[in-house]
Amino acid sequence: MRAVIYARYSTDMQREASIEDQVRSCMKLIEAKGWVAGEIYTDMGLSGATHLRPGFQKLLEDARSRKFDFVVAESIDRISRDQEHIAGFHKQMTFNGIAPHTVSEGEITELHIGLKGTMGALFLKDLAIKTHRGLEGRVRQGKSAGGLCYGYRLKREPLPDGTFTTGEREVDEVEAEIVRRIFTEYLQGDSPRTIASRLNRDGIKGPRSSAWSASTIYGNWKRGTGILNNELYLGRLVWNRQSFIKDPDTGKRQARPNPPEEWVIEEVPHLRIVDDELWNAVKARQQEARKAMGVDGSARPERARRPRYLFSGLLVCGACGGGYTLVGKSRYGCAAARNKGTCDNRRSIERQTLEERVLDGLRHHLLDAELIAEFVETYRREYNALRRVAEAEKVKARRDLAKVEKQIEQIVEAVCEGLYHPSMKEKLTRLEARKAELTELLSQKEEEPLRLHPGLADVYRKKIDALVEALNAEGEKGEAARILRGLLSEIRLVPEGDGLAIELVGELAAIMALEDQGKTKARRGPRGRSITMVAGAGFEPATFRL
Repeated sequence: MRAVIYARYSTDMQREASIEDQVRSCMKLIEAKGWVAGEIYTDMGLSGATHLRPGFQKLLEDARSRKFDFVVAESIDRISRDQEHIAGFHKQMTFNGIAPHTVSEGEITELHIGLKGTMGALFLKDLAIKTHRGLEGRVRQGKSAGGLCYGYRLKREPLPDGTFTTGEREVDEVEAEIVRRIFTEYLQGDSPRTIASRLNRDGIKGPRSSAWSASTIYGNWKRGTGILNNELYLGRLVWNRQSFIKDPDTGKRQARPNPPEEWVIEEVPHLRIVDDELWNAVKARQQEARKAMGVDGSARPERARRPRYLFSGLLVCGACGGGYTLVGKSRYGCAAARNKGTCDNRRSIERQTLEERVLDGLRHHLLDAELIAEFVETYRREYNALRRVAEAEKVKARRDLAKVEKQIEQIVEAVCEGLYHPSMKEKLTRLEARKAELTELLSQKEEEPLRLHPGLADVYRKKIDALVEALNAEGEKGEAARILRGLLSEIRLVPEGDGLAIELVGELAAIMALEDQGKTKARRGPRGRSITMVAGAGFEPATFRL
């Protein structure tokens, strides 16, 4: 009678000697029964919760070919801990006339399958609960629950018993600088794909020394994956966003998002890499991209593409309302006139010429004396508003300080009269801390009245003069272009004489219209105020009609 052995140890029993112990125990049973020992099937470091184990599958395949008469294991849970799988195993063995035996239970019957299968399933469930509880405890201590994010390294310190601390992390300044670079470049208008290509070109290794990819950077904002969504960079440890369930058919784990109320969030300021301002700006840009895509997926993906040129997507034909697009290598023309023949506007303009005219016009209009005066006045109003808020806070602080001092005096008097309770000490400590905080606030030096620097107007002029340079600077053009496009809803190109009149529509046009007050009223289009600039015949240097 031929008997084979199946032995397995799981990931929580990582030692190869376990296989040898199981085989030796099974050999004793085979010898006692007088059977002939055959092949030994093993699976090392594989959980009994899955049936997709090489050794186990080979055992089933040989059983169908009836290459043996008995299969021996140390116990049923070595064969499987899943009720469905252990029942299926017993059915196959019975169908092929093979009797399964274990050292612990003897010959396996339906009773063993029911009881032991249930016990194995309960063991796995209990183990998962205990593991989850242990990991949660580590997270609440600010420690890692497993894995190491890019930007950090392990921090191991010796303990009195000779062992080392586990789960501690610290910022890796070299990788942290790369994280800040990714956030900054994304905010400047670069796509995750562009950033990844640039990092790979610079020879910078990604997480786990792999190459960078767009998904590594952008990830999934709902699940908090990807460099741009990892709240640990903000000094906030978020755990239990999702749970994993094994697919019964494939044995692969499937992620399921957990409701926010089940998340475990701990503040870990010592692990902060990105400041709030940069983080919030990146989140706002991600929101803009998702909005362009359409939350329900109804919008076309190309709406979220980054513009190739400065004014791409903003140009509109003033004759028909259609788009002004590139009709050649570098010239803009009415798409309806070229593609449909439904518009008579056949005028075109060089892309570079258009950009230069618009930017030059913006620069000259924004340098108007009235706009400079408005800039200075706005600065003064904002400064005074901030001072009023600060003064109001100090007035409230004085009232609170008087109240706190009175409460402290009452407690001291009560103690002097013999009245004491342990809770009074804790309350007095809190009051003293509050008193110190309020005193510090009130001791801050009073700000002097606002005195505008005589060169403030020159600062404004320099900022405007640098407009074109910023839109062409390698490190700034993405962010500058994004801000400028956000202030314009459209640019209309209206046929006029032998040339094109350029009309700006949007918030920026409304700002520029301030200088027209008392001179010439700005035209009001369907989407707000507009300023008109004319590119004359042959596109000579632009003149501005006020």
